[in-house]
Amino acid sequence: MDINSILLAVLIVAGIGLVLGVILAVASLLMAVPKDEKVEALKEALPGANCGACGYSGCEGYAKALALGEAALGKCSPGGEDCVSQLSKILGVEAASREKKTALVHCMGSEDNTDVKMEYQGVMSCRAAMTLHGGMSSCTFGCLGLGDCMNACPYGAISLCNGVAHIEPELCKGCSMCVSACPKKLISFVPYKDMAVVRCFNCQKGADARKVCKSACIGCKKCEKVCEAGAVKVENFLAYVDASKCTGCMKCVESCPQGSITAFRAGA
Repeated sequence: MDINSILLAVLIVAGIGLVLGVILAVASLLMAVPKDEKVEALKEALPGANCGACGYSGCEGYAKALALGEAALGKCSPGGEDCVSQLSKILGVEAASREKKTALVHCMGSEDNTDVKMEYQGVMSCRAAMTLHGGMSSCTFGCLGLGDCMNACPYGAISLCNGVAHIEPELCKGCSMCVSACPKKLISFVPYKDMAVVRCFNCQKGADARKVCKSACIGCKKCEKVCEAGAVKVENFLAYVDASKCTGCMKCVESCPQGSITAFRAGA
C-alpha cells in the first residue's frame, strides 16, 4: 500500500469524524432541554447539602418545587435565615419566619451510668452492633456510642463523649442526617430555646430501668405533677416534654430524682 492510499484513508476517517461531530453538536443544540432560570437561581441560593431534610430529592428537587409553588419556604434547615431571605427575594414573596431547631440525643447512658454486658469485636458501627442482642450496653434502649451519627454529620456537630453521642447545638444545621443514621431512633429535633428535655428513651418499668442505667427515667410522674404548664406527660413509663407548652421554668428538672430531665439552654 503506497503513501497516497494511506493518506486518503486517514482523510476519509477524519472527514467522517468531522461530519459526525457537527451532527452531534447540532443535535445537542436542537434537543437541549431549556434551563429554568428561576430554578437555577433558587438552586444557587440553597446550600447544596442535598440532605433531604426539606422532604425533596436534594436541593434541585426543592428548587423545582419552590419555582412551581408546590413547596413552602423555610424547609431548608441547613440554609438558615439567610437562605430563606435569598429564596424569598427570588420568588418575590415575603420571607417566612422559621423556628430554629437543633438535634438532641435522648440518652445519658454513659459508661459511668451503664454496664457493658458483652465485649463487641465486630464492625465499628451502631447498626451492626445492634443486631447482637441490642448492643453492648446493659440498656438496650440507649446510645451504642460507635459513631454512626457522628460519621453521618457533614458539619462536625457530633462527638462521642464517655460512650454517648453529643451534639453541639451551635454547629447543628438541622440536616437530619444523624436522625436517619441512628438505629435506636434516639435523636430528634427540639426548638432552640430554653426548655426542659428528657434525655432517656427507656420504656421499661422503673425498677427494671434503674437496673440497667443509673440515669434512666423511672416514670415516677414527679415531673408531670410539678409542671404548671402541662408540658410534661408520662406515658409508657417514660416522660415526654411538649416543647410548645414548655415555659422553661425547669421545675421538672429540679424534681427528677434520676436526673434524666435536663435543662437545655440556647446559646449555652
